[in-house]
Amino acid sequence: MSLRDKLKGIFGGRSDLLKVDELADEFFNILLESDVSLETTEYILREFRKANEQNRKMDRDEAIRILKGILSKILDGARSDFDFLKQDRKPFIVLLIGINGTGKTTTVGKLSYYLLKNGKTVAMGASDTFRAGAIDQLRIHGENLGVRVIYQGMGSDPSAVAFDTIEHARARKLDYAIIDTAGRMQTNRNLMEEMKKIKRISKPDLTILTVDAMAANDAIEQAATFRKEIGFDGLIVNKMDTDARGGAIFSIAHQFRKPIYFIGVGQGMDDMIPYDPGMIIEKIFS
Repeated sequence: MSLRDKLKGIFGGRSDLLKVDELADEFFNILLESDVSLETTEYILREFRKANEQNRKMDRDEAIRILKGILSKILDGARSDFDFLKQDRKPFIVLLIGINGTGKTTTVGKLSYYLLKNGKTVAMGASDTFRAGAIDQLRIHGENLGVRVIYQGMGSDPSAVAFDTIEHARARKLDYAIIDTAGRMQTNRNLMEEMKKIKRISKPDLTILTVDAMAANDAIEQAATFRKEIGFDGLIVNKMDTDARGGAIFSIAHQFRKPIYFIGVGQGMDDMIPYDPGMIIEKIFS
């Protein structure tokens, strides 16, 4: 059951009033069952109690109004005034990182499509040289979009591919160079060191971590490790369309206080939309 459905049924059809502590207990279970992390859940409940320190009774509408305000504030904290379309440096270098399964390679294509349809020029770099499938996938995206993909064979130096991508974009005065990377598991020390090398050589203007909304608390752990080991400027949260529980986005926004640039809502190239807290809140509370 989704967070939306759980909140709608919180009073179970009752019309009586409940004390704040009783409501907080209800919210605690609902939030955890909806994949909101424990840390973020505890923060939400502290804010909820703070809004009614007298512990007076309230009805469902007031309780939901207060909770909605708290959740909105959390999501608003991940807004960004960064505009991908207004970058003067050429090429503007974007490095995407994240583990396998977070939709990273598809996101490279989606971001390229977003830039292309807004009149920008792009080169893509296939620096995930550990999986032949990733190279082929990016090449297909490039063919479909009419974008040059810089690649080498499987097992080649991913840092060299990143360098070549940037040089290609620079020589042709392209607006953007977008670089894919291997889905390095955060516990693999050798691969983390390789990632650091790619970042050192490419000197990206923006490093973006892709996370999977369905991964819930795993996404939080992954982001914590990447922030410590590699560092990133913001996030793209994928698979929002298939996140049945709907709570992970609040943990991601609350615990990392990093901008969320886009959310992925499907597999198509146009299935990536700018992050909009209002839309997310409306979907949950409508």
